[in-house]
Amino acid sequence: MVQKKLTLMALAGIALASTTVGAAQARDQIRIVGSSTVFPFSTTVAEEFGRSTQFKTPVVESTGSGGGLKLFCSGVGESHPDITNASRRIKKSEVELCAKNGVAEIVEVKVGYDGIVIANSRKSDQLELSLRDVFLALAKDVPNGNGKLIANPYTTWKDVNPSLPDSKIEVLGPPPTSGTRDAFVELAMEGGCKTFDWIKAMKKTDKKAYKKLCHTIREDGAFIEAGENDNLIVQKLDANPQALGIFGFSFLDQNADMVQGSKINGAAPEFEKIANGSYAISRPLYFYVKAAHVGKVPGIKEYMAEFTSEKAWGPEGYLTDKGLIPMPEEERAKFRKGTETLANLSM
Repeated sequence: MVQKKLTLMALAGIALASTTVGAAQARDQIRIVGSSTVFPFSTTVAEEFGRSTQFKTPVVESTGSGGGLKLFCSGVGESHPDITNASRRIKKSEVELCAKNGVAEIVEVKVGYDGIVIANSRKSDQLELSLRDVFLALAKDVPNGNGKLIANPYTTWKDVNPSLPDSKIEVLGPPPTSGTRDAFVELAMEGGCKTFDWIKAMKKTDKKAYKKLCHTIREDGAFIEAGENDNLIVQKLDANPQALGIFGFSFLDQNADMVQGSKINGAAPEFEKIANGSYAISRPLYFYVKAAHVGKVPGIKEYMAEFTSEKAWGPEGYLTDKGLIPMPEEERAKFRKGTETLANLSM
């Protein structure tokens, strides 16, 4: 009888401990991770959402697109993020990781467009670069003029192109976990790489070698990984007028008194040129929502409604003041409907 009583007490203790842990893990606040580029837009929406609703202001962390998707796809439950921001589309391998960890239903929300800028301090002259210049300056291996590849020998911009300044190639950019880095190598590096006809032909004959050549950034000090903090890059450019930095248009827009964007293929990184596609290095931005968390963590659907409202992401919305380039009306309507119906991601 004594033994039975002790056993019952022990079981009661375990049940109480489980209840306590559950209560400690319970969240009444949305948790958002991901892209440093989408971070200022997401933070602005979170603050407006916190002010204008009865829900708590969501917690937004800047972890980079790759890092955010890894956290997002790690599982379902209150210890895992509800939403992740991304400055590139989710990859098939990430969708598979999500599925493996029980994240079966994902709502994809495209929020607008952004340009990737190659900026320098306003204390220096504005640069005019072609995509070929960018590739030759930053690629690990480059053509030698005889149809062969050599380790990148260029140390100054003048080495790359005689019309450019005789200043050291020193570019501060994002790490491999960043969606900005992914988009930069795909749009800028590959864009310049394929201006060489014989390299462009490699895409059909040896796609793996083509991608390795066009997407691999040099590691000899000319390109410096500056982390996920774009504000830090802006500060470093102000301190070093000879250096260039790679980040999203929104940070250029917010720091236009300190830095300026280089012209790329003749087009400056300006709102209208990114919107109409004449600026060469532009990309869509996204956030992803864990459908299983909707209704479990308060306010997720309402947060989506705030982000996809015309007052936020529309042409006259408050996110345009932060540098977001709005989508066309038809595209906005499509993704807004997806948030209302919790449409599952299709690749």
